[in-house]
Amino acid sequence: MTDKQHILVVDDDPDLVESITMKLESKNFRVTKAYDGVEAWERIKEDRPDLIILDVMMPRKDGYAVCDEIKKDDQYKDITVVLLTAVGDAVTATKYTHFGGKTTLAEDFIPKPIDLDKLMDIVKQNLE
Repeated sequence: MTDKQHILVVDDDPDLVESITMKLESKNFRVTKAYDGVEAWERIKEDRPDLIILDVMMPRKDGYAVCDEIKKDDQYKDITVVLLTAVGDAVTATKYTHFGGKTTLAEDFIPKPIDLDKLMDIVKQNLE
């Protein structure tokens, strides 16, 4: 077992996952990766993270659905969730909004394109 805080990074963009992972590891976090919502649940059950960085729009299961499931599960509801979204404003056709992200009970969100320094600040604030 390690004393490093564990973060799960979930996004369907492998390059973004790798960028976030490198930044987190440089700050001494332990990182697990997943590339869609179904895989995210597998990773959560295998090795419970302290915080999840979760993309909204993904194949198989979107981030809103994953966040809702986490927050409704007594075993996992206290895991901090930070949503990533490329959609800055309400988009009627897709129903993906920052406001929608907040209604999923996620603790925080950050818009894409990601400012990695800002993301690190959000991670640190939410893990304090």
